[in-house]
Amino acid sequence: MLAQSPAFSGFSVDDIVAAQHFYGQTLGLAVSGANGMLRLHIPGNREILIYPRADHVPATCTILNFPVDDIDAVVDELAVRGISMTRYDGMHQDDKGVLRGLSVGRGPDIAWFTDPAGNILSVLQSD
Repeated sequence: MLAQSPAFSGFSVDDIVAAQHFYGQTLGLAVSGANGMLRLHIPGNREILIYPRADHVPATCTILNFPVDDIDAVVDELAVRGISMTRYDGMHQDDKGVLRGLSVGRGPDIAWFTDPAGNILSVLQSD
């Protein structure tokens, strides 16, 4: 029934202008706007909708993951751009804020950060 639908995901923010600056300028992603909403254009000819919501509440889980070839280089570049990695109690993150997968016996190296609306994003070491 929906197997042929070109599905896409979306998430809300409380300030569409701040989101456009963050995703477009700070992160360097391709962003377009129409009808008061934004579209992130990501590799694979896919889009993610960002829409304004006056009563926005940040997601409590990761909404967007960015696989990268060199997590340390990306975390360093994000820091240069003013982005701090989020630290979580009970997570054994290193000085850069990276949870090293091998140190906990599972998963890739991963680090989390938030957008201006408080939504959680991550960078993770690709295989």
